[in-house]
Amino acid sequence: MSDVTETGGNFARDRRVDKPLFAITGGFILLFCALALFDIDLLSALVDQGFNFAATWFGLYWQILLLATFFMGLVLCVLPGSRVKLGNIAAPEFTLFQWGSMIMCTLLAGGGVFWAAGEPIAHYLSTPPVFGDLSGDPAAQAYAALAQSYLHWGFLAWAILGALTTVMLMHYHYDKGLPLAPRTLLYPVFGDRAINGPIGLIADACCIIAVVAGTVGPIGFLGLQMSYGLNALFGIPDSFATQTIVILALASLYTISAVTGLSRGIQLLSRINVILAFVLVAFMLVAGPTFFIFDGFAGGMGVYLSNFFDMAMFRGDAGAFGEPGWLGWWTVFFWGWFLGYGPLMAIFIARVSRGRSIRSIIVMLAIIAPLVTNFWFTIIGGTGIALEQMTPGVISGPFEGFNLPAGLLATTQALPLGFLLSLLFLVLTMIFVATTSDSMSFVIATSMSDDNPSVFLRSFWGVAMGVMALILISTGAGGIGKLQSFIVVTAVPVSLVLLPSLWDALRITLHLGKRA
Repeated sequence: MSDVTETGGNFARDRRVDKPLFAITGGFILLFCALALFDIDLLSALVDQGFNFAATWFGLYWQILLLATFFMGLVLCVLPGSRVKLGNIAAPEFTLFQWGSMIMCTLLAGGGVFWAAGEPIAHYLSTPPVFGDLSGDPAAQAYAALAQSYLHWGFLAWAILGALTTVMLMHYHYDKGLPLAPRTLLYPVFGDRAINGPIGLIADACCIIAVVAGTVGPIGFLGLQMSYGLNALFGIPDSFATQTIVILALASLYTISAVTGLSRGIQLLSRINVILAFVLVAFMLVAGPTFFIFDGFAGGMGVYLSNFFDMAMFRGDAGAFGEPGWLGWWTVFFWGWFLGYGPLMAIFIARVSRGRSIRSIIVMLAIIAPLVTNFWFTIIGGTGIALEQMTPGVISGPFEGFNLPAGLLATTQALPLGFLLSLLFLVLTMIFVATTSDSMSFVIATSMSDDNPSVFLRSFWGVAMGVMALILISTGAGGIGKLQSFIVVTAVPVSLVLLPSLWDALRITLHLGKRA
């Protein structure tokens, strides 16, 4: 172990930029964009085939992996070793509010506003097959819709983002000197070959490509959604020029934030995000259907918890090869998206969690963050359901065709101060996406460099993701849509990288407990 540890330590200290990794990831992204520009139909066909293959053959594995990760995290919390603080510092680097803000904003960015408005109403209008036919019972439809949204954004989704992998990375990096990179997650299986060999290079490349795809998608959709919103509110043309301005402004914001680092830009942007989000949802809670929101949260959580395993392991609509069905387009898609984020999110959490105990990290990720997210979805999505029940068509009409930004604007405009509320939610969405983009720019640079990557490397990935989004938008909305489907394809190798965490995080916690 000592020889390998020393090798890992030298690797982490000596490298500047991993040029092969930079070339592979950058080259793949350029190839994807070039194919989108020159033959979007061929790209669509390839992505669709990959999506169907991933959803059909890996969907069950992902369902089991997420369940096992969540429950293993709960097991770790009751072990004596869970009290051990990681990161080799006595006190946390960030305050509880700063730490929680950075973690919460990073995941919610991808869907914290538009999905929060759109998914509950989508499930309300078309009840998920696991619940059967609930027509004629609006209350049961509402609870089921919220419960399904809780599954996709709740305990399982959050746990896979670092409940176990953060423990591994912090132990191996801060205690053993191994690199803060996805390849370190394979160290328990391959040893030094994972750190210095081609296995590690492939693992790092797959994880970076997955997180780039997972981040560029929200950036591109934000351009489309902001353009729609500006047109609805101000009459500004919903055009590629407007989308370009929005994405360039966003890219400038998150690149500057990533360049200034964790303790300045990223932390500040996350704090602003949380404060604005709190103000807006507090207003909706008071000005909106207050009783319905609390009743919906209680009822939805009841359905969620009582049907937890049935929902998490639902296979009744798995679909045949070539047709993923409801499960593939909903649950498996979300699992692929979050799995793709998993390793690099764990790097980010490991970087901001120094001085925190294993128990506090897991409780924040697997319990507190999901509950906050579920209540957030209830306030925004539950308000939409309540408005639809009071006036049928007020939300479902604009939302027809799965128009996520229209669903959000229909909800906010139906409330007091609707114009101002709608405008502020657009601003919030932009900041939400910026918080994920700056965090991912930082950790992508970290994974191919060191704990404090150069300004150039942080800037490159920030700019590259913005440019990639613009290129894909220029091919039409289908370009970004194909990238979203591609996220599920990239999750296949990433989910294999995450597998060792199921047993190694337990081994590490038991080991640290004996030393404490």
